[in-house]
Amino acid sequence: MVNYIWGFMIIIGFIFALINGTMAEVNKAIFDGAKEAVTLCIGLISVLVFWLGMMRIAEESGLLERLSRLFRPLVKRLFPEVPVNHPAMGYILSNMISNMFGLGNAATPLGIKAMEELKKLNGGKNSASRSMVTFLAINTASITIIPTTVIAIRMNYHSASPTEIVIPTIIATIISAIGAILIDRYFYYRRNRKG
Repeated sequence: MVNYIWGFMIIIGFIFALINGTMAEVNKAIFDGAKEAVTLCIGLISVLVFWLGMMRIAEESGLLERLSRLFRPLVKRLFPEVPVNHPAMGYILSNMISNMFGLGNAATPLGIKAMEELKKLNGGKNSASRSMVTFLAINTASITIIPTTVIAIRMNYHSASPTEIVIPTIIATIISAIGAILIDRYFYYRRNRKG
């Protein structure tokens, strides 16, 4: 559906440019936007590669395992239906840790694997389980300690202090994560009271 909406908006934009005689400006904007997108991507790649390398070092050194053990009691309480040694638990923990370091690109495949494992625990049903809803809420509002992508964008656009976003990001993401958990629990208990 979203693809149709975007396609419709693009077609309307081109028709509007043809009617108003601004097709040259549209062409210039398309090529300038493409050039800027490539420049931005190259700038982001360097920072993401650095942090992905740091994550690999953390994994090899056992730091990720220690962080997983540290967060396991909290995650166990958030996902009571998931057995402690189930693969879903490992994917959930890895996803949360990747998001904490601002590595959304690395967290995405882990999140997909976590959802696949949670679906298996749900008996392969097409409706979302409690754990799937909770995971989606936490993943969407994840706590971020180092907003890697935002720092990279700020560096790419020559910010005077690209890392000044760290403290506000930590505060905002903690509040959003707490809010997501509270809303998730509220609707879960409300639905159970009705049922």
